[in-house]
Amino acid sequence: MACEQSSHMNQGEGEKSYARNSSIQSAAQKWMNPVVEEAVTDLMKKFSNASGSMVIADLGCGSGPNAIALASMAVDAIFRHRGHDEQVPPELCVLLNDLPDNDFSSVAKHLVAFQEDAPSFGPVLTAIVPGSFYKRLFIGSSLHLVLASYSVHWLSEAPEDLRKNRIPMYDCDEGLRQARRPLVLEAYARQFKKDFTLFLNLRAQELVPGGQMVISLLGHCSSDSTCQSNLLCDGVAFMLDDMASKGIIDREKLDSFYLPMYGPSDKELRKIIQDENSFMINKIVVHDVVSDMDKKSSITPKTVALATRAAYGPIVAQHFGSQGQVLEEFERTVELHVSAGSPKAVAPGFLILCVSLKKKV
Repeated sequence: MACEQSSHMNQGEGEKSYARNSSIQSAAQKWMNPVVEEAVTDLMKKFSNASGSMVIADLGCGSGPNAIALASMAVDAIFRHRGHDEQVPPELCVLLNDLPDNDFSSVAKHLVAFQEDAPSFGPVLTAIVPGSFYKRLFIGSSLHLVLASYSVHWLSEAPEDLRKNRIPMYDCDEGLRQARRPLVLEAYARQFKKDFTLFLNLRAQELVPGGQMVISLLGHCSSDSTCQSNLLCDGVAFMLDDMASKGIIDREKLDSFYLPMYGPSDKELRKIIQDENSFMINKIVVHDVVSDMDKKSSITPKTVALATRAAYGPIVAQHFGSQGQVLEEFERTVELHVSAGSPKAVAPGFLILCVSLKKKV
């Protein structure tokens, strides 16, 4: 199941849309702010004498207000930095990328509003670049800053080993599921390593020497043993298994469903980056955004259900059928299990990993 073909968010700006149900992603972006500020500061020191332009790319921008938030954060930091030094601000170009099926009409509307505010910053040009970030997107040595939030944990495809050998992502039989668990975990880890290595190599080709990259993704802390046997797909698979047991979706279809997502540990990330060897690691920081939001009572079973549908609805509909009953029942099932406090509703221990990198000169 190719991520490029299936992994886009619910379109539009209605009640069920990603634009209206991405508060966790928004919180993750806000938490990235100081890391982006540090990257911009380092970038401006290196290119302090550059008189031309700077190019910022946001990969996997999504839709709605979040689509422009990261780039706006970086633009603001750049102009404030130049203002403090009383230097002429550079011309900036902001490039927003996502898969072709993304709701770019929504993105375009937010870009217009962003450009209307741009005079308060300085000259800012914008463009939309559709395509998979597991392919080349930009010309060589053209980018100064690459940003990505909540996107790189999406794989280019589900693990081929599982599909080839017809090993389900989630067995309904508990004993069989536990027996196969190491195979499933290893297959997903291998696929992530392959994809993230490619991602780093492609961005290294597109960034200027000394260029910066700040990305955040779902993952877990290597010192936390509670989530070593879990996958990001577990929660969704558990909901679908419940639906299959009630006859709402076909069991055979569930056995051939693979969610192309993987949440690495900080240790895995560090090893892959070091082995690929195009970047120096500025820092890798870990944060529990969901827990912080929960403490502020901003997360309820209904908001979790709507957010889950907004994120996974398209890929579920594509595999099991687009009839409204499937997605309505999917949403109800999520809300029911979250309300009941089911430990299988959401895989425990997953955090946001934020990685700040500099391309080697």
